[in-house]
Amino acid sequence: MNNDRRSTTDFQAPTPYYRVTSCESGIRRQYPITHYSFMVLPTVILPGYFARWTDYIVLAESLKQQGIPTEIVPLRKRDWFPTLGGRSVVPIVRAIDATVRETLKECKSDRVNLIGHSAGGWIARIYLGDVPYIIHGDVTATEGVWQSRDRVAALISLGTPHISQERWTKRNLDFVNDNYPGAFYGDLKYVCVAGKAVYGKPWETWLAYNSYKLTCGEGNAWGDGITPIAAAHLEGATNLTIEGVKHSPQSGFWYGSPEAIAAWIDYLA
Repeated sequence: MNNDRRSTTDFQAPTPYYRVTSCESGIRRQYPITHYSFMVLPTVILPGYFARWTDYIVLAESLKQQGIPTEIVPLRKRDWFPTLGGRSVVPIVRAIDATVRETLKECKSDRVNLIGHSAGGWIARIYLGDVPYIIHGDVTATEGVWQSRDRVAALISLGTPHISQERWTKRNLDFVNDNYPGAFYGDLKYVCVAGKAVYGKPWETWLAYNSYKLTCGEGNAWGDGITPIAAAHLEGATNLTIEGVKHSPQSGFWYGSPEAIAAWIDYLA
């Protein structure tokens, strides 16, 4: 995406209305959608592990102010419960698929950008792929594949741990990296954003140290306080590191802060 597209003269102020998104468990939420009069690919935000869709409203609004139609996968904390202990993330991928398809329909577009925060980034790689995700035995081969790369132009991961040594998540991430190593699809733009805010030390910054060690095997490293830089980047991707950026929306200066957005927004297709 370039500045010319964002400042196209035929832009009209978006008119909001409300849509109710539903799923198997019933009505999920009601939230504003906007229509745009020029062609900018819509963007879908994938929340991080155990995060709620409401944590990303400010990020979504910031992108909308730049003329980018933006939706958030409507996840609640309790939607993550079935995935605890390294279990299947099929329920999350299904929610992503439903949101992407509805966004394509509403925006009359053939592709979207995906922004995956934290675990949302590696879960998006499952969604893109064509290998059945059946390692947990909860779905059939037909049910466990989404083949969505033709619906996605770019994947931007924000503080995503693309590798892990932690036993609960390793099985899922091994599936991702064994089947889709690095920037796997050559026709898709991969942008991996890391934060350099906290250096892991056993006593001074024990949370970051332990998180980094569980993720990449080395606690004495730089990262965003949760994800070390070494785990946030992918081979073959456009890899960015932003000074001072911390992991979560509650951290203050994080990936969705205006100054941080400026570092990656132009990579959206």
